[in-house]
Amino acid sequence: MTSNADGPQSRPRRRPPAGAAVLREDVTEAIRAAVFEELAAVGYARMSIEGIARRAGVGKTAVYRRWRSKLHLVLDIVSAIAVQGLPAPDTGSLEGDLRLLYEVMSRALRHPIASQIIPDLQAEAARNPDIAQAMQKALREGQDGVASTIIAAAAKRGELRAGFDHELALDLISGPLYWRSVVIRSPKLPKGYLGALARGTAVALQAL
Repeated sequence: MTSNADGPQSRPRRRPPAGAAVLREDVTEAIRAAVFEELAAVGYARMSIEGIARRAGVGKTAVYRRWRSKLHLVLDIVSAIAVQGLPAPDTGSLEGDLRLLYEVMSRALRHPIASQIIPDLQAEAARNPDIAQAMQKALREGQDGVASTIIAAAAKRGELRAGFDHELALDLISGPLYWRSVVIRSPKLPKGYLGALARGTAVALQAL
């Protein structure tokens, strides 16, 4: 009686997936980068899968393998902002943490691409509840997460009163710079603005 070398129960080895089954990470990243550029160039309403694919240097099928529509693509990109978040400052003082946070936020909000994309997505969010939900998730889990870390550290150091209004504290931290940079889109912050904002916000938080 003969048997093969692997024994009577051997089965053919499965080949690793190839072709459409493999989603190359470099292609995915190229598409994500193209989405930001396309949003900044033409806005969400005029953005198309064709334009994204052309800008990324890939075929349309490469985009559709990853996202079934431009809405799902943009929602994925916006939601990813929440995961990336902002670095949590750790300077040892409430005012110092706020100052560092505002410096990072200011650079991010005033970036040429971000300054075009955010207002456009806000306009779309007013018409599309899915985009509105994704935007809210990105802002809350990203920026508010860092602000909560700053508040918790300040409370632990005894810089804040017990029982302060946490939600109001988050609004005080996040609101002014967002208003200035995104809503009224001030072309340039006055000299010393971020330092004064950090001092004023720290005083306001300590008064809660």
